[in-house]
Amino acid sequence: MTHPYFGEAGSVAALAHRGFSPSGLENSLAAFQAAVDLGYRWVETDAHGTADGVAVALHDATLDRTTDGSGRVSELAWSVVGRARIGGVEPVPLLEDVLGTWPELRVNVDVKERSGIGPVADAIERTASHDRVCVGSFSAARRDATVARLSRPVATSAATAEGAAFFVSGRTGRVPAWAARRVDAFQVPWLFRGRQVLTERHVRTAHRAGRLVHVWTVNDADAMRTLLDLGVDGIISDRADLLRDVLVERGLWR
Repeated sequence: MTHPYFGEAGSVAALAHRGFSPSGLENSLAAFQAAVDLGYRWVETDAHGTADGVAVALHDATLDRTTDGSGRVSELAWSVVGRARIGGVEPVPLLEDVLGTWPELRVNVDVKERSGIGPVADAIERTASHDRVCVGSFSAARRDATVARLSRPVATSAATAEGAAFFVSGRTGRVPAWAARRVDAFQVPWLFRGRQVLTERHVRTAHRAGRLVHVWTVNDADAMRTLLDLGVDGIISDRADLLRDVLVERGLWR
């Protein structure tokens, strides 16, 4: 049985990557609100834990690139991180606020560092958002440690090594049993060094194993159409407006 996070059978999940903000205010509550205003039911975000155990929605390990603050999040207290402003304007949000502000929004959470394991799990528990969360990470150990702390199952996606094994074995039509058993979805890039690596055979193989395929980060309309033709189950995009238009065009926007 597919986890409730993924929605109705046969639907295509449109995920707004770090929300939607053409002005660059990624992973801000304003960006997530913009995605919701476009009609999005799924968003993607990243999470780190502060030095005092608070989960924040932020991609980088430091505040330096996206905010007017500086320093490594895992070494700073929430009182310091909370004063930083994304683009000098928007506060760094608590993951708990992302999960709690929109009670029906499905949230894909990438646990970026070990410091986020406990805080991310705590945020999911406090908001009782298990049915609408997918936990992923480049590290299978981080993902599994986060999920192990939860009182109820959440959806899960493949880590980097699992995704690599999927690409290699998918050429022969076989998904490695150890990878397929551990995750609900393969969330993978479709290009490697500018060349398309995801094929229809990969998608068919995943589906035979009862697993879904989500692709990141796709910002070109023709690429979106190509991937839909391959049969992918979800697309993650910075261009939430463009992705919506393509899905409307295909009769797949819900």
